[in-house]
Amino acid sequence: MKKSDYLKKVVEHIDIKSFDARPILKAYSKMAFQARNLAVAADIYDRMLKDEKCKVILTLAGSLFSAGLKEIVTDMVENNMVDAIVSTGALIVDQDFFEALGYKHYIGTTFSDDNELRELAIDRIYDTYIDEDELRICDLTVAEIANSLTPRPFSSREFIWEMGKYLDKVGIKTDKSVIYSAYQKGVPIFVPAFSDCSAGFGLIHHQWNRKGNMVTIDSARDFLELTKIKIAAAETGILMIGGGVPKNFTQDVVVATDVLGIEKPMHKYAVQLTVADERDGGLSGSTLKEASSWGKVDTKYEQMVFGEATVMMPLLVSYAYHQGNWKKRPESRFSNLFV
Repeated sequence: MKKSDYLKKVVEHIDIKSFDARPILKAYSKMAFQARNLAVAADIYDRMLKDEKCKVILTLAGSLFSAGLKEIVTDMVENNMVDAIVSTGALIVDQDFFEALGYKHYIGTTFSDDNELRELAIDRIYDTYIDEDELRICDLTVAEIANSLTPRPFSSREFIWEMGKYLDKVGIKTDKSVIYSAYQKGVPIFVPAFSDCSAGFGLIHHQWNRKGNMVTIDSARDFLELTKIKIAAAETGILMIGGGVPKNFTQDVVVATDVLGIEKPMHKYAVQLTVADERDGGLSGSTLKEASSWGKVDTKYEQMVFGEATVMMPLLVSYAYHQGNWKKRPESRFSNLFV
């Protein structure tokens, strides 16, 4: 088989504006198990949007955009349903920026021959394919951006803003991009483990070939900048898709304000969608009640939903979108805090 035999059918992103999930979540609220938990979670997210004092932080982990969830996040950004984003690097660079450059993710199968895929330079994410040759172009585009910058330490937010600026200059080659929408709306995007993705390959290419001073990523500056957002906000709510570093990084800013001697409340609202298990003590499955013991999350409005994001997230966000409480929310433009 040829590469073109595999890379045929493009993954399409779901449009939460095209359907109203409120009736099904109302029915879920009268059921049990994760159906009812999802209904409660949707109500809590809607409360965040309705609360005039609350700023919403979205955390993202897992292969979400390659699976068709990208346009949910762009809709959230464009409709003031989120004020800051904390993500893994793969989502923002390998998937969103990758598609903004004009490349696609393709529907595949778990029953493929992975040795054959490797020979054809096709990467597999469960039942999704990516062209590795195109991903290398994404890597080198990050290097190109790094080469254009004044050599100094950057926060990941700063560098991602430069990626948005780059897309503004060359034009996006897809319908929507999270990086580009966030650049336009002043929504900061943080990737605490920025080198753990295509950005890392681009940055080591930049540093290997650079003589003298070079661009570096300052993760402590990321932490400080997100903490400044917590300080600037009266109240905060977190919508967490998956767990990992983005989850912990965002919860930790409450403790950071305390370390700085600035009294700020715990995150008032918290929702997490995860498939991880809490019994092994791992972060991704640790409950929000557990986070309360650390002084990070208030337990009045919190809900864990144990379910897979491609099933749960479209329903939850569609519910909040069609409730319409986002229409009264002003732009926060937290990116302006760092100008």
